[in-house]
Amino acid sequence: MLELPKPYYDCDGITIYHADCRDILPLLPKVDLVLTDPPYPENNRCIFTPLEVVPLPHVRGFIFWDAILPFPLEYTSCHIWHKPNGQSSKWYERIFEINGQEPCKVYRIAAILPNYAQYAHECVDHPTQKPLKLIKTLIGKYQFILDPFMGSGTTLVAAKHLGRKAIGIEIEEKYCEIAVKRLGQGVLC
Repeated sequence: MLELPKPYYDCDGITIYHADCRDILPLLPKVDLVLTDPPYPENNRCIFTPLEVVPLPHVRGFIFWDAILPFPLEYTSCHIWHKPNGQSSKWYERIFEINGQEPCKVYRIAAILPNYAQYAHECVDHPTQKPLKLIKTLIGKYQFILDPFMGSGTTLVAAKHLGRKAIGIEIEEKYCEIAVKRLGQGVLC
């Protein structure tokens, strides 16, 4: 029987695995919510095979997706993240909801940009960082959250602020390091 590897980080109900999510997802316990921003496909290659490994028939999911590219999974709602400070063609992103019951919503929250004073304190070295305020809103009442494409760890930081459990998986170690720094402010584990 396969076992989970030693976590890259594990403190106060927040766990990070530095790995390919395809190796970790089949070994995880059941979660209440999957919230993620996967890399968009290049050359028409779909990156969703990893998410399809996890049985998600009753798990709600929010998946950020490009404004134009076709979304390859079945979904129950399509929400819009409107970025009033967006640049050129980046005024909005779609957030596809899986196994949900919410009608389409529009979330009007500024994007994280280094030169945008409102969120400059949140800005880290990641090209598609999401605002903490938006992620906290999406987490809502859910107690155990999974982000299989964790990036800079915003989902985990939001879960920590809300007192929830979360698991993040990230293949690039530099982003694991960023997430650990964000999570570890003032906390030793």
